[in-house]
Amino acid sequence: MTDELRQAMAALGAGAPHASSTNPGATSDLSIDEALLLHSIGWEPVDLVFGVGWWSIPWGAFQTWQAGEVTAASDAFGGAMREASEQLRHESARAGGAGVVGVEIDISVHSHHVDVTLTGTAVRRIGEKPSGDEFLSDLSARDFSLLIRAGWMPRGLVAGASFVIAPRRSARQWAAQKGQNVELPNLTEALYLARERAMDSMQQMGLGLHADGVVNVKLREGPLGHNPRIIQFVAVGTAVKLADSGHRSVEPMMVVPLDDPVLAFEAASLRAKPGS
Repeated sequence: MTDELRQAMAALGAGAPHASSTNPGATSDLSIDEALLLHSIGWEPVDLVFGVGWWSIPWGAFQTWQAGEVTAASDAFGGAMREASEQLRHESARAGGAGVVGVEIDISVHSHHVDVTLTGTAVRRIGEKPSGDEFLSDLSARDFSLLIRAGWMPRGLVAGASFVIAPRRSARQWAAQKGQNVELPNLTEALYLARERAMDSMQQMGLGLHADGVVNVKLREGPLGHNPRIIQFVAVGTAVKLADSGHRSVEPMMVVPLDDPVLAFEAASLRAKPGS
């Protein structure tokens, strides 16, 4: 066994070196300009954190012979979202973060389960210890910085989902519509029902966090899988609350990105062509 191999095995056995409290190392998926913007408002990235939730859907919940909302699937989504969020908060607190920004949300709905994956960067105020009330936000570090400067604070991720099976058309309706360009009211009404239930669930989550509103809402709607009669509507956003100091007007600030690719070109191509 060579000396290099012995040294490598000893290093693996000793584990990774601990970062000093005065200069802790940080891992994040933030871009360079986002990290600098965080520092400009007195915040710093701490670590890359992760949360996942898997919830089962009872067998036969998506049987297409029935119609109306599939409450078992909607409840499974809510459970998976809560579990993933709690894991993300726990990892943020363990890393010493006061909250998570830039959360990437991956939602996958299958016939028998729902899985939600959340990945983001834990952040905290420079020189301050977290208070134990970690927030979650899918806002970018750039938007988070703007929000803080304006006197607002994110409270948490809020989400709602609804899955509705549209009723079948009768044979008479199918025969009357097969040669025409007409609306299919069964699908329209199913989408509206799914939208109302999902948006209401998301807003109720915001009220539970004592938020003043929800921003950066992302929507996903349409048929679930290959069956056009199963309609899904998913809404996810960040609940925000106005600080006690009140809203502050924000002066425009020019930001020069440091990590955007530069388009290379030949200066000679700018010259006017003869006869033009």
